[in-house]
Amino acid sequence: MKKILIAACAAALVSTTAMVAPALAASHSITACLITKTDTNPFFVKMKEGAAAKAEELGIDLKTFAGKVDGDHETQVAAIETCIADGAKGILLTASDTSSIVSSVQQARDAGLVVIALDTPLEPIDSADATFATDNFLAGELIGKWAAAKLGDEAANAKIAMLDLAVSQPSVGVLRDQGFLQGFGIELGDPTKWGDETDPRIVGNDITAGNEEGGRKAMENLLVKDPEVNVVYTINEPAAAGAYEALKAIGRERDVLIVSVDGGCPGVQNIADGVIGATSQQYPLLMASKGIEAIAAWAKDGTKPATTPGKEFFDTGVALVTDTPVDGVESISVEEGKALCWG
Repeated sequence: MKKILIAACAAALVSTTAMVAPALAASHSITACLITKTDTNPFFVKMKEGAAAKAEELGIDLKTFAGKVDGDHETQVAAIETCIADGAKGILLTASDTSSIVSSVQQARDAGLVVIALDTPLEPIDSADATFATDNFLAGELIGKWAAAKLGDEAANAKIAMLDLAVSQPSVGVLRDQGFLQGFGIELGDPTKWGDETDPRIVGNDITAGNEEGGRKAMENLLVKDPEVNVVYTINEPAAAGAYEALKAIGRERDVLIVSVDGGCPGVQNIADGVIGATSQQYPLLMASKGIEAIAAWAKDGTKPATTPGKEFFDTGVALVTDTPVDGVESISVEEGKALCWG
């Protein structure tokens, strides 16, 4: 199963669209846009590289935009307006505010552009023409199950710090948070938001903006609330690295279990180094390359991408990476994760 996963992902990352490429390679008459949350997070850096490589292969002129920080909704709106004005055929979007961006997305669709959400589903999900993403709920569920199994009977006495993304609660953050809690065995409140759970094992939620400094500050805040935190969920690996530094500052870096989502090469290395116990690996190169292929198909004959059977989006896959596997939770090793990592 592991070998199949690695082979499938590797093949997908270098796949081409044979019928589309010849028709487009002759000129850059088609313009596409990529709008990410930031241009500094390694996840979005790699997504940009994947989109650029596929665009060059297919002869598409790619224009890229990014928010100044995670949560910069206004810059993303301005980028959509620019793409419409420039006559782009399609937009690939990782939205900072997954509900407020919908009206701008609709303007683009009304203007004839195909809009594809990458990584972060819009709210509602059908506000975009398609979504290419990790199953973020499953990604959270995997690290939740792993953490609970790792603790064993002590899971009943866990003190959990939840390091989330943003106050606006974009869908990607909600899905990972709620997936983790369900996987850990905690009853959810409203599954469309985080922070309303009543389980006493949850010390609290704080926000990180998905970066290391935010992770450090959020961890410090929750340690003030309860210095005996022993499990830390983090929205992504930069936040996990910050949480680790806060724990290290008080000499607790070795007795707290940190789990995360991303699967970038620094994050996978942090598993080897004992910073993170496990992470759910996703594949931004695949999201981006498939997104560019979809815009090319739309420009060619108006075809829209299909969804994964049984889901509302095209699932680009997820795998739990850890060097301490547990019974009942399928995982791949650090070495296998390194073969598939990015950044």
